[in-house]
Amino acid sequence: MKIEPDDRLIRETPEIDRLRERIRSRGASALSDNELVAAIIGRGIKGHDVTSLSAEICNCLGKKGLQISCEDLLKIPGVGEAKACQIIAAFELTIRYQNRSFRQKITTPEAALPYAEDIRSERQEHVICITLNGAHELIKSRMITKGILNQSQIHPREVFADAICDRAASIILMHNHPSGNVTPSSDDIAVTKKLAEAGDLLGIRVIDHIIVSEKGFCSLHGEGYF
Repeated sequence: MKIEPDDRLIRETPEIDRLRERIRSRGASALSDNELVAAIIGRGIKGHDVTSLSAEICNCLGKKGLQISCEDLLKIPGVGEAKACQIIAAFELTIRYQNRSFRQKITTPEAALPYAEDIRSERQEHVICITLNGAHELIKSRMITKGILNQSQIHPREVFADAICDRAASIILMHNHPSGNVTPSSDDIAVTKKLAEAGDLLGIRVIDHIIVSEKGFCSLHGEGYF
């Protein structure tokens, strides 16, 4: 069979270069899942070409989704630490930028206050936990408990369970004082220190604990309590 010059050129072009050319000319959406993975990892290794390796990675992704870890990828024959880290980094960047324009950035107590608006006038103490990513952008705001705030009523597992699932880098705690006095109690301070210590162990920093009421607010971090 006679091979035309253009056909020969295409066949001799490395797979990664063909994928990059398609991304440039038609956009990444034109590539299949396997091809997108191939474009990320670049090439295979001896005994594991890029096509078969990408198929194995996609199979693993089908089971794990965005919860996939380096350890999961390293179990695939032909995937080394460099390729595993490339994939994990690509996914993390995607997660961070997905809908970023709609994510509220919270860097001050004032920026967090709208998420406590509903509890300012409550007659019971309500505790809210705000989870943030590494860029201090809101992941989620949740009510985690209500009742008197003391060390027996709130436990680190209640605070950090969702933060771990969110892969949060930090959290902000907020609760209301029905009395209207936002001065932190000894229990407020003790609980905050306990949670901050737990967060340090988990790698999820407690960046503030804000007490709110109809009359105002108090930032425990801003006031130097922890």
